[in-house]
Amino acid sequence: MRFEVKIEVSPRKGIANPEGSTIERTLPALGFKTAGDVRVGKVIRLQVEADSSAAAKTIAQDMCDRFLSNPVIEDASVEVLDT
Repeated sequence: MRFEVKIEVSPRKGIANPEGSTIERTLPALGFKTAGDVRVGKVIRLQVEADSSAAAKTIAQDMCDRFLSNPVIEDASVEVLDT
């Protein structure tokens, strides 16, 4: 079976996030004064061939641990989507 997976990768708390800092400084100048604690990361969507949803999640988590994220400075969350 094929499962659609969404992976969100974001910098860990305490790790510099220059893109987020730039956005956070710029938003008030554009009139958005209520936004704060901006963090920029990435979203990866892919399909995984697996026997079950749980197996697809395990495969995607292994992808994160080995290649898609840097576990030293980033957190990754994996979600198998309903299709």
